[in-house]
Amino acid sequence: MPFSSVYRSDPRLQTLGADFVDPVQAADFPMARLRFRNDRAAETVGLAGLADDEWTHHFGRFAPLPDNLDPPLAQRYHGHQFRVYNPDLGDGRGFTFAQLREAGSGRLLDLGTKGSGVTPWSRRGDGRLTLKGGVREVLAAAMLEALGVPTSRALSLVETGESLLRQDEPSPTRSAVLVRLSHSHIRFGTFQRPATLGRPDLVQRLTAYTLEHYFPHRVGAADPGVALLEEACAGAARLTGAWMAAGFVHGVLNTDNMNVTGESFDYGPYRFLPHNDPNFVAAYFDHSGLYSFGRQPEAVFWNLQQLAGALAGAGAPEADLIDVLNGFGDRYRAGLTAAMLCRLGLASRDPEADSRLVGAAFRALGSAGSELRWEPFFFDWFCGDAGRALSGIRGDLYRGEGFADFRREVEESTQDRSDRLGHPLFSRAEPVELLVDQIEAVWDDIAQHDDWTAFEGLLTDIETARRAWDLQPG
Repeated sequence: MPFSSVYRSDPRLQTLGADFVDPVQAADFPMARLRFRNDRAAETVGLAGLADDEWTHHFGRFAPLPDNLDPPLAQRYHGHQFRVYNPDLGDGRGFTFAQLREAGSGRLLDLGTKGSGVTPWSRRGDGRLTLKGGVREVLAAAMLEALGVPTSRALSLVETGESLLRQDEPSPTRSAVLVRLSHSHIRFGTFQRPATLGRPDLVQRLTAYTLEHYFPHRVGAADPGVALLEEACAGAARLTGAWMAAGFVHGVLNTDNMNVTGESFDYGPYRFLPHNDPNFVAAYFDHSGLYSFGRQPEAVFWNLQQLAGALAGAGAPEADLIDVLNGFGDRYRAGLTAAMLCRLGLASRDPEADSRLVGAAFRALGSAGSELRWEPFFFDWFCGDAGRALSGIRGDLYRGEGFADFRREVEESTQDRSDRLGHPLFSRAEPVELLVDQIEAVWDDIAQHDDWTAFEGLLTDIETARRAWDLQPG
């Protein structure tokens, strides 16, 4: 059977009503050619048994899944974009196609689209996604998952046979539709919209929905708004710490690009750091560096303040909300420390020792500057194997004075699951990376020759690294 016993349809979004969602239809694309399917992710929701033609029927033509959303629903939201409030937002080129329960965890997951056509919120856009944009998002989600970052997973990429005009890509360029599997598309901006419209009742309804379906352990909390902010703050702190340890720059940390479950999603002009640089910017249009690598914790905190403002307007006690916000710094530092230990393959000792290690790692990276790429540092020192690091091709750098504190902290640390070093990945001289030049080379092969070999090979390398690192999400 194409739908296994794991398939558990559980559509809930429509219960929010017409104040939050609009029924829509997918575009009728001239072509539906499967370019990528994530069977490992599909297995968790009972969809891996679909044949390719069945797959494109559902994820290219958007025939409804059994007992699920019909029609799909585009969500309404507002948001701050580069800290300028925009009330003219919403799902402009996507929709929630289905909601499913994840095997094992029982979490409610969304199948959300990108590039599926025009909606009431398209704002004069064509509702489409470029094939290059889809390729970039597939690669980003795969790499972030491998690095232990809480992230949406790219489930499907289908080429749709249209020629698109874009200012930031050579045009005309090819089109595609992406489907992502995500733990909620309820955004900070979803709360901002009814708050701005002066509808505290809708903020309260959304809060109750979010707690029931994403934080059921908080149902019955003394104040639902405070409980929601606590969960959002905890998730955002873990996520931000994981981004920083991964050397990831999201690029567009607007309030409509952050969801309440603390899962990274919607990868546009992202970059992975070539080397440690707090001023590194991913988006060419981020002229002030608002969302630069080093300012990401500040950006996330600012966004949490906007969410708190929406909840306060619906009656959540302001003093309690402020107390939650005041705890973000400690939560973020704990998230960063946990993510850095995870990336370095070292066990926690005690808070003070862990903090010294993380500080020494960042100072070492800073001392090396552009001489040391970000990812090789973590690759070379994985599980604290100083012998491997010092005998490798970057050994002379690591023996320098700038790494003295870090070497000392590593010596005093304990390896976490050192058996992972037996994986063939660690016999290589260089790590698996996802730098912009690699992505451009992959795209050049596709654009010029329709050759997907490099794309598939890079995904295979990333999957190899994921298995070798075996990191726990931060």
